[in-house]
Amino acid sequence: MPRSPATYHTLRLIGVALLAAAASVAAAAPAVLVAVGEVTPTSAVLWMRGAGAGSVTIAYGPAGAPPASTVSVAVTAATDLTGQVKLAGLAPGTRHAYRVQSHGATADGEFVTAPAPDAPTRVRFVWSGDLGGGKLCRPLEGGYKIFRAMAASRPDFFLFVGDTIYADHRCGGPDVVPGTDFVATTLRGYHTKHRYNREDPAAAAFYASTAVLPIWDDHEVRNDFSGRDEPLMPTGRQAFLDYWPIAPPAEEPGRLYRQFRWGRLLEVFILDTRQYRSSNRDPDGPGKTMLGAAQRRWLVDGVTASSATWKVIVSSVPLSVPTGPPAAHDSWSNASIFGVPEDNTTGFAFERDFILRAFRDRAVKNVVFLAADVHHAELIRHHPTPGFSFYEFIAGPLSATQGRPRALDQGLNPRSLFARGGVNNFGEITVEPNLLSVRIIDDDGGALFTHAMGPE
Repeated sequence: MPRSPATYHTLRLIGVALLAAAASVAAAAPAVLVAVGEVTPTSAVLWMRGAGAGSVTIAYGPAGAPPASTVSVAVTAATDLTGQVKLAGLAPGTRHAYRVQSHGATADGEFVTAPAPDAPTRVRFVWSGDLGGGKLCRPLEGGYKIFRAMAASRPDFFLFVGDTIYADHRCGGPDVVPGTDFVATTLRGYHTKHRYNREDPAAAAFYASTAVLPIWDDHEVRNDFSGRDEPLMPTGRQAFLDYWPIAPPAEEPGRLYRQFRWGRLLEVFILDTRQYRSSNRDPDGPGKTMLGAAQRRWLVDGVTASSATWKVIVSSVPLSVPTGPPAAHDSWSNASIFGVPEDNTTGFAFERDFILRAFRDRAVKNVVFLAADVHHAELIRHHPTPGFSFYEFIAGPLSATQGRPRALDQGLNPRSLFARGGVNNFGEITVEPNLLSVRIIDDDGGALFTHAMGPE
């Protein structure tokens, strides 16, 4: 029997109501957001976003026992109700629990402290980058499901390797949670972009159960930016510091590069490849830098002095994958699209190779670089000179437009062990006394590739 116009109108209203309800459910966010970072054997930094301005109370202690300590911190509208506090007096290598209370709302979380520096403790961590780019922000159906896959790995910590937001991308449409269909240019706008990603239920649950060590790349401010030339850099940096558990030294309140030790087996060096860099358009050579002199010296000396078995260096941009136009290379490489290094061009290969030569000359072994940025996964072994080799592992995106493998910089004498585009993914590394194994895993939790190697 044909339906009357009134019936069609009623069905249409029902459909609109159902879509609105679905959007409301998908957009529903925890009243209190939490995350932990900067984990050491005896301390950690707890970040929170309160349910309103005023005092936030935190109770914490070893998991499975009554809270041993309580601390309070005030949050205000100036920082979008965010704040952080250092949790001290923790036991090494121990799972801790905490409860955050704000205006009657509660959030519970857990994290693991690092083991003592000389403990040969097994460690598992995950890394990836690039969240919410290319109109692939929070889906109405299921949200950012990759965080559930990462949670299933039960890592000790997560290295978020850049592009934690896409401040310079609009993202809207009928299939995504509304709220980020604009380009951020103010502190309030940057805060909104960060809050949008952090309110995803899967992401919020993951951060409440796993320590996170983030670093920025370009889209926290603007595509391919150089901190020396970008007027929006201080605003984007402030929002990044407001929204992540990072505790820069008092004498350098804007510093983002840092290192941490995880027992005898692992030390991690997190680079800031944006704040101090020369313009991408400058010709490559001795005067061009991605890290700046102080950070470069910190990296070379720190890695050389490290007694950890494995030295992992986090670079938001890859060493061997050329990115950006030839007149303004954005990654370390100055190679052409065919992988051939070029003279009189842009890039940051001079500084990259200076660092690598320092490692070779100082006989540094077991170096692994972790990167993201190029929106595909790849595991690479580089052998640039006789007697010296290192690895570069790339993962991502978490949720963004898909990239594809491309020619690698032949100046590093690379050998690709695995390369895959067209899928959201993350990397997982497990370090044991005589073995490092790495897996690339898709957003459904399926392993795409596994590689294992022993230390030199």
